Amino acid sequence: MTTETPGERPQNAGTAEPGEHLASGEVEKVDGSAEAEEPLPSFSEQLADQLGGVRGVIESGVPVLVFVVANIIWSLRPAIVIAVASAVIIGGWRLARRQPVRHAVNGIFGIAIGAIIAWRTGSAKDFYLPGILLSLGYGLIMLASVAVRRPIVGWVWSLLVTRGRTDWRDDPRMVRTFSWLTVVWALTYLAKVLIQALVFQHTADDSPATTLGILRLALGYPPYLLLIAITVWATRRASPEIAQEPIVQQS
Repeated sequence: MTTETPGERPQNAGTAEPGEHLASGEVEKVDGSAEAEEPLPSFSEQLADQLGGVRGVIESGVPVLVFVVANIIWSLRPAIVIAVASAVIIGGWRLARRQPVRHAVNGIFGIAIGAIIAWRTGSAKDFYLPGILLSLGYGLIMLASVAVRRPIVGWVWSLLVTRGRTDWRDDPRMVRTFSWLTVVWALTYLAKVLIQALVFQHTADDSPATTLGILRLALGYPPYLLLIAITVWATRRASPEIAQEPIVQQS
């Protein structure tokens, strides 16, 4: 039996033993300190991150809009130069302000490829060809991932939302959810391809291809935003434990 001198406090008082639970919302680190859990980003935060915010949505469409307008006012090659320059300026501006440049870089890459093809062929409609082919590739790859039971939407969700966790792979319900979501994404991309391909086919080589430019803008972020909303809603509804469980940051 251990005796205690009046006024003295036991040495282990206030110290949690190994394995003893801390207060809810905290975890014990190696040095005994506690760290609060960090919750997953909210629905609006996830949308904002994927779209680059309102400014990101606007900036992504600027080079295409500039190309459409410039091609109507002047001719193909000046329009190409102005469109590429606008994409580079936007990327440089974001870089100078130390803002995320992921969307800007993607925009520059896509605009540059289309510009090179259109410059060499002398046809404005070829400016939009890489985007059509890229959407076709996305759609086919997504369908293939579902066929092998590795739905791409599930893996993207793991990377962007749950910080690399793949718990959903052990949950048949989540695999089914991510599978049908991937099919929805794939069909959307393929529908965009079909619409743009039909217009592309019926556009003359010497046409300014204004209709293709309008379709590029209309079929860009609006359906993308809707798909993200459906994905977040369906995933949280199918498994709140995986989609909403707080993730603990490891030191």
